[in-house]
Amino acid sequence: MTWLEALLLGILQGLTEFIPVSSSGHLELGGAIFGLQDPDAFFTFNVMVHGATFLSVVFVFHKDILQLIQAVLRFRWDADMRFVVLLLVSAIPVAVVGLLFEEQIEAFFSGRIVLVGCMLLVTALILFLTRLAPTGNKDLDVKKALLIGIAQTIAVMPGISRSGATISAALYMGVEKAKAVRFSFLMVLIPIFGANFLKILRMSEEVQAHTATIDTLPLIVGTIAAFIAGLAACRWMIAIVRKGNISYFSIYCLIAGLTAIAFGLWGA
Repeated sequence: MTWLEALLLGILQGLTEFIPVSSSGHLELGGAIFGLQDPDAFFTFNVMVHGATFLSVVFVFHKDILQLIQAVLRFRWDADMRFVVLLLVSAIPVAVVGLLFEEQIEAFFSGRIVLVGCMLLVTALILFLTRLAPTGNKDLDVKKALLIGIAQTIAVMPGISRSGATISAALYMGVEKAKAVRFSFLMVLIPIFGANFLKILRMSEEVQAHTATIDTLPLIVGTIAAFIAGLAACRWMIAIVRKGNISYFSIYCLIAGLTAIAFGLWGA
């Protein structure tokens, strides 16, 4: 992987992590277009750029995160503590699936471009159907948090947008837009942190072996690019959901999905 490829893929990851078009699907497609066939190098790159976008969420929502941490330390039941509990509830489905089916999930991330294209079409449908979602101002509860968590679990498939699935699920249930986007972005911090922590504990030797297969410069360039692009995309997405309609992204996902399918069938 060259530094230019890393730059472009880092920007791609950062932008698509928060825009509802599936960052994992775009990374797979980008890797295929650049002909990056080394799974070891791409594994390491994926870990680094996802960590960078994790940090971009922390940066944007640092005040919210500090407020929630203070609520936990107070250990007093209030609105903030309730929100923390709902975040934990939302993480249960993806934690169960991730622990029980880790190898099966990783198998999907192996250059299956046609699968990515098909899942992008599913994302397009999910986003388009938000046009039918009720205009509501309902609050989050345990049931809604669990259902949004299930939507996040479905998004482990490359091509299914995590933000698109979770925000759409919240909107379908009549959750107010600002609450939906805040919950969607904060809920991802738990599974990403947990997954990376487990990988460090269980696969430290494997990660070191992967790291040796890619130069340091592309990793640094890709990580910085993903962080900066993630900041921009996160803030942009917040504004879009609050003021606009995410269903328009379904058009892009439809085009991207059909393109990926065509590339997978005839371009490889």
